[in-house]
Amino acid sequence: MRIGILQTGAVRGDLQREFGDYPTMFRALLANAAGEEPIEFRDYDVQRGEYPATLDECDAYLITGSRESVYDDLPWLPRLEEFVRMLDADRHPLVGICFGHQLVAQALGGETRKADRGWGVGVQSATVRSGDPWMRPFKPTINLLASHQDQVVKLPPRAKLIAGSDFCPHAGFTIDEHIVTFQGHPEFAKGYSRALLDARRELLGDDLYARAVKSLEEPVDSALVARWILNFLAHEGAARHRSSR
Repeated sequence: MRIGILQTGAVRGDLQREFGDYPTMFRALLANAAGEEPIEFRDYDVQRGEYPATLDECDAYLITGSRESVYDDLPWLPRLEEFVRMLDADRHPLVGICFGHQLVAQALGGETRKADRGWGVGVQSATVRSGDPWMRPFKPTINLLASHQDQVVKLPPRAKLIAGSDFCPHAGFTIDEHIVTFQGHPEFAKGYSRALLDARRELLGDDLYARAVKSLEEPVDSALVARWILNFLAHEGAARHRSSR
């Protein structure tokens, strides 16, 4: 399987040496989850206008997180939204994480805006709302590291909610058998999350900062969600798409 990573932002320069950039994080996460399964990656910096020559250049695509907001007036966003719609029309497998989750929702008829409840940071829990076959091994609640102010407030038509919480009601969804998204960050390491919290301490305020740091003591389900993502990309619908090319 070849996964195209659509990079929509960059790790702060002072943190890249220790933690790498977003494509590096996703490569490590998914390669570890794949084990001996063959998996390749190609990177596309969509902020610089880098896109595959054809959709079939990769078997699946993944949209990363970003410090930007999907509703911002940025010159590169309309093309990315159109690319999402092209992938959807072709039923080409797509994964959205954080900003990617929000962008997919917006591009396909949902709505994303700044959350009334403020920042979601540290370890956040979500209840799994479905038990689809690709969610194996199954776990009724998942913990993922989070760092976001925006949330999906309305799902797109055809979307199926797969995870949510009181704080973040739309924490993950699927569209048919070819799109899956998560608000949380399975690719983040706790060390990177702590570094982000330290950098944003003044912005977050002492109380939220302290609670977020304390939450880092909780276990996270990054490896499980990575396995779920690979299962989804290998399941019947996505596999049928690849075999019909």
